[in-house]
Amino acid sequence: MATRVPTTDRDAVSLRLYWQRLHAIGLELILDYKFTEADDSFRGEVVDFIDNNWVPAAGSNEPGDDSQFEAERAFEKRAASKGWLTMAWPEEYGGRGASHIQQMIYREEAAYRGAPGSGGQGISMVGPCLMLHGTEEQRKEHLPRIANAESYWAQGFSEPGNGSDLAGLQTRAVRDGDDFVINGQKIWTSGAHHADWIHVLTRTDPEAPKHRGISYFLLDMNTPGIEVRPLINMLGEHGFNEVYFTDVRVPAANMMGEYNRGWYVAATLLDFERSGVAWSATSRKSVELMTEYASERPGIHGGAKMIDDPGVRNGLANLMIESEISRLISYRVVWMQSQELVPNHEASMSKMFGSELGQRVARFGVNMMGLHSQRIDPDDPGAPIAARIGRAYMSSVPSTIAAGTSEIQRNIIATRGLQLPRQ
Repeated sequence: MATRVPTTDRDAVSLRLYWQRLHAIGLELILDYKFTEADDSFRGEVVDFIDNNWVPAAGSNEPGDDSQFEAERAFEKRAASKGWLTMAWPEEYGGRGASHIQQMIYREEAAYRGAPGSGGQGISMVGPCLMLHGTEEQRKEHLPRIANAESYWAQGFSEPGNGSDLAGLQTRAVRDGDDFVINGQKIWTSGAHHADWIHVLTRTDPEAPKHRGISYFLLDMNTPGIEVRPLINMLGEHGFNEVYFTDVRVPAANMMGEYNRGWYVAATLLDFERSGVAWSATSRKSVELMTEYASERPGIHGGAKMIDDPGVRNGLANLMIESEISRLISYRVVWMQSQELVPNHEASMSKMFGSELGQRVARFGVNMMGLHSQRIDPDDPGAPIAARIGRAYMSSVPSTIAAGTSEIQRNIIATRGLQLPRQ
């Protein structure tokens, strides 16, 4: 049974114990981060680079329109030529051996300015995982191409019946000589229609307990038997896909980690996925734009401007405070990485708080703007803030589901961070 973190008045005793444990293991959020002069100088260099090189596509993310993806990849290749996508990677793997703090600065500024910053799953997930669990041959084949933004990766994890309960996955891989043969289906596969490679979890021992008997493969998307079908969201955008595997052969040499122990490789990879700083940067930018909007619009319930309304003013102030809290949580994750620590439940804190903050920002924004927020075409001159808030409102719920639901994150925080017992 899943762990239940106390959240209601009826759980007063448990809630008090919860906070006592939170304090005891040092998870206080009041942290004092100071950047060095070199870090501040680098931030300025990053801002200049983004301002001079990032040009969003004039098109959209609608089905069949690849202009935005192409613009993002072109920008990432320019960033890769400076070594910025992988600056914290070891030099022997195509990195610069720079600090995790500087890599975080780059990604924070990119997110704040709406530019692509992570380099995709190859940079943020597959590459670091290969360094820990891959063979030397796999590192030599993939890491240079990932570092140079020459290969684009998708993730084959979730399945129609197994998303949050990922360990229950049913996609099978059966040994056949020097290959494995994969059959099954993945869903919510971001960017699969653009991907060169996909990293896939499969079941290789159906008789083993569900967290065992799973193996992890690196698979060329040009392999016969792979079919990608688009999933279109309510904004008319094509980001997700279904991916079908029919007798797909993958060399046994493409297995990452040990046979039947792919779950434990994936657990490491998810720590990398959830440690980004983009949540706080994006929310901070939205709150700033909403504040500017409210400062220019006539008041509704009295006052010369909308910002004069105490509800609007206090709401925006609270959201900015929460954005800073989210920022500090993500900074802590990066600091742990810089100390060669694994930010397991800390990364879950960052993901949960950041994605839920995105919901609160969007919800407040549409309520503040009223019916105007329903105009969600960025090219519509009547759409407030280029439809940023209305579109965010329509996509903010999936953000608390993708990459691990908030419920899963709370369980990780409870069991691994606070050592609460399972109930």
